[in-house]
Amino acid sequence: MLKSRANAHQGFTLVEILIVVVILGILAAIVIPQFTNASQNARESSLQSTLQTLRSQIQFYKLQHGDTLPNLVTDWTPFTGSTTYGNPAQTFGPYMQAIPVNTMNGNSNVIDGTVSLGGATAPTVSTACGFVYDYNSGAGSGQIYGTDNTTSTPGTVVAGTVANSVFSPY
Repeated sequence: MLKSRANAHQGFTLVEILIVVVILGILAAIVIPQFTNASQNARESSLQSTLQTLRSQIQFYKLQHGDTLPNLVTDWTPFTGSTTYGNPAQTFGPYMQAIPVNTMNGNSNVIDGTVSLGGATAPTVSTACGFVYDYNSGAGSGQIYGTDNTTSTPGTVVAGTVANSVFSPY
C-alpha cells in the first residue's frame, strides 16, 4: 500500500501548471515587442544602405555622363542596363544589378520631387512611392530619398529621424 501512494504523486498539480503558464506568458510579453523593434530597425538599416548605394551610383553616373543626371523617374533602365556616352561612344553600366526596392514599404517606383529639409516633421509627397528623386528634367540636385510606411498610406512620408526638433532623412 505504501508503494501505491508513492506512484500517486508523480504528476504536477493544476496550480503548478498554471504558475508555469503565467510565467511563460509574462516572458513572451517582454520578448515579443523587442523582436518587433528589431525587425523595424533592420528595415530602416537596409533602406539607409540602399540609399547610400543609390546616391553614390548617381554621382558615378554623372561623372561618366558629362554631369548628366540619370532619369530614374520613368524607369530604372539607366541603372540596370548599359548606357553609352561620349564621342567616340563608350559603354557604361549597369550601375545596379537589380531594381532597388524600398524595404520600408516594398515599393520601387520613383517620383520626381524635392524634399525641404530642416523642419520638425518628415516631409510628405502626394503619390505613394518607394523613392523621391530630385530630377527636375535633369536640372535637379540628384538627391534621392526613401519613403516610410508609418502612415495609413505607405510611401507618402519621407523616411528619416527627428532629433532636437529637426528632421533628418535617411
